[in-house]
Amino acid sequence: MTSTVLSIGSNIGDRLARLQSVVDGLGNAVRAVSPVFETDAWGGVEQSPFLNAVLLADDPALDCHDWLRRGQRLEEEADRVREQKWGPRTLDVDLVTCHDGDVEVLSRGEDLTLPHPLAHLRAFVLIPWLAVDPDATLTVVGRSRRVAHLLEDIDPAERAGVRPTDLALDFRTEPAAD
Repeated sequence: MTSTVLSIGSNIGDRLARLQSVVDGLGNAVRAVSPVFETDAWGGVEQSPFLNAVLLADDPALDCHDWLRRGQRLEEEADRVREQKWGPRTLDVDLVTCHDGDVEVLSRGEDLTLPHPLAHLRAFVLIPWLAVDPDATLTVVGRSRRVAHLLEDIDPAERAGVRPTDLALDFRTEPAAD
């Protein structure tokens, strides 16, 4: 069985609805959903703030490349346009890490890099991730590190740019009754 950590974000249009579309699109594969945070844009491009969240999901039928394709399909359905690196987005779905059973998958392929090469530098990934999985770990430069320790290494001003909201994503742990 593969499990994944997905970081999702949006800063164009109905940001919360875009995030909800990922939860809905993944359906019963979603195991946990973080609170929603508002985040200053990252990467030096002037733009509106993002809403961000982290999802934990698993599906015995998917491998890590399948998770990538599902994320890309959800971005396409949200009319994602890739015009500017780190520019505004209707929806961004990033695979942070993927596990096959208890083994973290490491990939340096052209189409898939795991774990995400910048996740350990991004407070907007680490803060929501810790909110949903306080014991999370991530491999950085060949070494498994606690996400809480990685967050401590991030500049306090960047951490302060990730603000809690009163918004929430609708998530059910049990299938709806008919």
